[in-house]
Amino acid sequence: MSDTNNLIHASSPYLLQHAHNPVNWYEWGAEALEKAKAENKLILVSIGYSACHWCHVMERESFENHEVAEVMNRHFICIKVDREERPDIDQIYMFAIQLMTGSGGWPLNCICLPDQRPIYGGTYFRKNDWINILENVAALWANEPDKAIQYAERLTSGIKDSEKIILAVATAEEYTHEHLNEIIDPWKRHFDIGYGGYNRAPKFPLPNNWVFLLRYGFLKDDESVFTAVCHTLEEMSRGGIYDQIGGGFARYSVDDKWHVPHFEKMLYDNAQLISLYTEAYQCTKFYSFKQTVVETINWVFEEMTSADGLFYSALDADSEGVEGKFYIWDKTEFDQVLGEDAQLIGAYYNITEEGNWEEEQTNILRKTLSDDDLLAKFDITAEELYDKVNSAKEKLMAVRSKRVRPGLDDKCLTAWNGMMIKALAYAGQVLNHDLYYQKASTAASFILSHLKSENGGLYRNYKNGKASITGFLDDYAFFIEALIALYEADFDEKWLEEAKLLTDYVIANFTDADSPMFFYTSAESEDLIARKHEVMDNVIPASNSTMAQNLQQLGLLFDIEQYTEKASEMLAAVQPKIKSYGSAYSNWAIQLLNEIYGINEIAIIGLETDRIKLALSGHYIPNKITLGGTKSSLPLLKGKQSNETKVYICRNKVCQLPVNTVEDALEYLQ
Repeated sequence: MSDTNNLIHASSPYLLQHAHNPVNWYEWGAEALEKAKAENKLILVSIGYSACHWCHVMERESFENHEVAEVMNRHFICIKVDREERPDIDQIYMFAIQLMTGSGGWPLNCICLPDQRPIYGGTYFRKNDWINILENVAALWANEPDKAIQYAERLTSGIKDSEKIILAVATAEEYTHEHLNEIIDPWKRHFDIGYGGYNRAPKFPLPNNWVFLLRYGFLKDDESVFTAVCHTLEEMSRGGIYDQIGGGFARYSVDDKWHVPHFEKMLYDNAQLISLYTEAYQCTKFYSFKQTVVETINWVFEEMTSADGLFYSALDADSEGVEGKFYIWDKTEFDQVLGEDAQLIGAYYNITEEGNWEEEQTNILRKTLSDDDLLAKFDITAEELYDKVNSAKEKLMAVRSKRVRPGLDDKCLTAWNGMMIKALAYAGQVLNHDLYYQKASTAASFILSHLKSENGGLYRNYKNGKASITGFLDDYAFFIEALIALYEADFDEKWLEEAKLLTDYVIANFTDADSPMFFYTSAESEDLIARKHEVMDNVIPASNSTMAQNLQQLGLLFDIEQYTEKASEMLAAVQPKIKSYGSAYSNWAIQLLNEIYGINEIAIIGLETDRIKLALSGHYIPNKITLGGTKSSLPLLKGKQSNETKVYICRNKVCQLPVNTVEDALEYLQ
């Protein structure tokens, strides 16, 4: 296997996995694109990511096969893309595949003209089907190029027209509770009352959906929604989708009971879930939510943190070529490890002789019995049970850690690091745990010193001391959000100053003159066949919805009308769409919630700022920004400096008289 292709110099672990394929792969870039034009060859764009199971399968069956490689190399310029490094390319060709086939996913394989316009594609193909398709499309290009060009023109205009948000109304209407009702009423019908989440399979956590629903349920005092959220979080953390002994969540479960995970663990899921469970704990004080936060953060620190203090991208589903092998147990090994406690802990984690899923005699750890049932069945106290569970976890971890580990995708992405920084800054406050704040601060400082370009923009990626890709809108949106979270944790205004500089950079480089939405790519990024807007909230909230909330908050903190007006325009453009598909606009719905309930601006000043801030973090106020400190240049704090500790509450440009205690402040908020 000494032969290598052009991917051997890539920074992406996913591309490096393909560096020894007999396919003559290129990275996306000038060399490959110019070669396609010079030789008038079709381009084959193959997109995936390192933790993608079916990407590995297609590689084994096709890209490692010399017969397949010969066909690919003869007819095409073959380009491999890591969707996590280059979401701008992925977005365009994913939309093309959806237009062609009605659905999409990864691996994504798209055949394009030499000028990058798509003509044919799909997702996973078996080896023989793949060869047939390649030969047929190559023949079309050789014999009927005009037909191929017609396909390309139709698809490309479809891509350019997609997700265009035209501003129907110049000014935002007065939002009312009726606007919320029309979103929530159809949404409720999809709740799974039995197992939480939505009544379908596979089941994705979709953290931002539950953040919105938690806040809505709390503010509106809607018990049915609030209960659905708590039940979902409880069921997810008891299921196989959650790593019961190591912490951290897999990407989704293939069934409707959160039982059998797709075993890959992604940084972006876990960052958002840490934030969600922290918020739910702050609201309910349920101990299990806190435990989930602590265990997941421990996993992030143990397995996902680089020497520089940045956070890695993902862990594969597979080890030794088998999905989930690292995480599962047969009863014999499980019993050997736990000895006399095997029966109790086996019942606790649903371990059976025949195995608890379709892989024979293997078990995925999950909790199916309530603690009370176990206590009665084994006649022990709650304290004894938890001692035995903790001891069992340590023993199981010791054995598991000797197994062959899943592959680690060790590139660091600015957007995903932003989410994790925000989660840690927030959890540090709510759980009063300084280490979480320190790790968040270290990562943010590293990005500011190593991932900023000369002109004040951000890079997207960092690996082996190198940052090479111009940042996209999500890199700015989530990192600005992280900087605001850090400011709220320590009241150090340097974070806000950086957030403001980056926001101004976004306005200068991502603005679309024809739409209130920002482009996903910077004016400084390379030209692709289309410049897209990312508007719908998915597993990750849309970069535009996140940016709108950043503008809203920074507009309030710095008293910049231009920011708040832009945020309002963005929401006004999307608002009519939310009611038709709430879960695809949940982050926009959070902004709508803030419009209807108002944002509480809580200013804390004086010598005991930290004590008040800590006391305040024990209370759930989802629609707030906090600011303060002893010295400040922020407009809201002008003329409010004093040694005496005071809390000011302002809303919609009206401030209440200052109070001295958190209790008095909370009375105002009621």
